[in-house]
Amino acid sequence: MTRRTADRTPLVVVGDALLDRDLTGSADRLAPDAPVPVVSGCAERVRPGGAALAAYLAARDGREVTLVAGVGDDPASRVLRELLDPWLTLVPLPLTGTLPEKTRVLAQDRPVVRLDRGGGRAREATDEARTALRSARAVLVSDYGRGTADALRDVLAARPPLVWDPHPRGGAPVPGTRLVTPAEKEAHGFAPQDGDAGGGLRAAAHHAAALVRDWRVAAV
Repeated sequence: MTRRTADRTPLVVVGDALLDRDLTGSADRLAPDAPVPVVSGCAERVRPGGAALAAYLAARDGREVTLVAGVGDDPASRVLRELLDPWLTLVPLPLTGTLPEKTRVLAQDRPVVRLDRGGGRAREATDEARTALRSARAVLVSDYGRGTADALRDVLAARPPLVWDPHPRGGAPVPGTRLVTPAEKEAHGFAPQDGDAGGGLRAAAHHAAALVRDWRVAAV
């Protein structure tokens, strides 16, 4: 465990950690061998992504934060550990494969392409992770469909108050979750398709009410 403090932490973030890279440069010509832009003079920015970003931002606001996530010993995992270490406590779960990494190439701050590599998944829960959850005052689940929430589902079910940010590739929130926060498009995909719900706010309210019933949660 990487520790910021030995005290009990008020917020535990559970989810799938990613590493984000931004390569930002300029493009003023096309490549001679293909009709694609040539991006030159790139500056690189590396930052936490996924659940690691949620935990990092909460810690930057001055809160004591613990992140429970699958993190290994591959190069991307080591970079992520270095980024997080000054800010929060990391409780790593065993990772199968390498840490997911997303590299965005931008020209004049406009995205050109995204390169994804690393498909690692959290393998199993640990006693250290279970202890961190049981002692938490509040828990945020940031699910990116890569196994962390599933590995700890039994502990999460007994650990209110709970806020859950779901993912289309992940499991449903555990019953009793206080607040679930899907994006509008995600809520439409999760909700049962039981007729014309209209559009806009009416549709959003309809989908939220349906998900509250189906998931047995307090609010969506």
